[in-house]
Amino acid sequence: MIEPVRPLIDPYQRVVRDLRISITDRCNFRCTYCMPTEGMTWLERPELLTFEEITAIARVGVERFGFDGIRLTGGEPTMRAQLPVLISMLSELRDPRTDRPVDLALTTNGATLGLHARALRTAGLRRINISLDTFSPTRFFEMTRRNQLDKVLNGIDAAIDAGFDPIKLNIVAMRGINEDEIIDFATFGRERGITPRFIEYMPLDADNSWSMDQVLPAEEIVETISTRYPCTAVQRGSEPASRYLYDDGKGEFGVIASVTKPFCESCDRIRLTADGKIRTCLFSLEEHDLKSIVRRGGSPDEIAAALEAAVGTKWAGHAIGNVNFLRPKRSMSQIGG
Repeated sequence: MIEPVRPLIDPYQRVVRDLRISITDRCNFRCTYCMPTEGMTWLERPELLTFEEITAIARVGVERFGFDGIRLTGGEPTMRAQLPVLISMLSELRDPRTDRPVDLALTTNGATLGLHARALRTAGLRRINISLDTFSPTRFFEMTRRNQLDKVLNGIDAAIDAGFDPIKLNIVAMRGINEDEIIDFATFGRERGITPRFIEYMPLDADNSWSMDQVLPAEEIVETISTRYPCTAVQRGSEPASRYLYDDGKGEFGVIASVTKPFCESCDRIRLTADGKIRTCLFSLEEHDLKSIVRRGGSPDEIAAALEAAVGTKWAGHAIGNVNFLRPKRSMSQIGG
């Protein structure tokens, strides 16, 4: 007997619809706001969820609770071997109420997309976000500790050529680092038909060097862009980005104000780490183990019960900037972007 779809609702009456899945903690960059230069201890292969285990958990989310969005993250997800195989497996998941396929997306640094974009698209990947924080080769090396800006730009072209639409460009905006490139990113997006999304710098760096004065507020970003390209705000739903349409019709951009204007009251996401832990918030201090359930052959009912128990602990929101804020023990690369 097929279980009827029922919404997964947290204690604050928010309906969970989106599952972020980290498939590896490894990355080919060493971005300063994400991980230290050296000293990272990587998960061993047996500690990672297998493709079958990932799919089993995702299937329960989609078929039992009506999740309509899945995003694969890392680390850098393209470092996971045979990624198109996982994409193909997840792309088969369909909402039993509508028979529509799940909205399957990927966040990547883009450095290897020149090799993988077409295969990922063929396997069933629907949308892609590419992270890029600067157009300056010198600044790129300082921020990522890698000299691969050309590969990322080639990766963006490869994603366009492969037919991904929309393509979003994730930019971590940092005062004193890349605030002088805000207009450049807006122009780049308008010219290429892609959507820049400016993300406020969050306290998830491995070196614990984050401070509030490094945050470039979303309000300032919008004001900067609107002086060159007049724009109009679009009413925001549950998505993390506030959207702005250019008044001349040439596309849009988004800002994610996680620090200055948190959107926790409309959050519909939970996260699955590469080693099989559920986190109900990016800044959660608590994790819920699913790997042990799927690894011993746990039934869909057991997985569903574990998801419900985890979501039952979801808090009202983080407290960045408050005296009672506590950083999570894991850095961004270990949690999943």
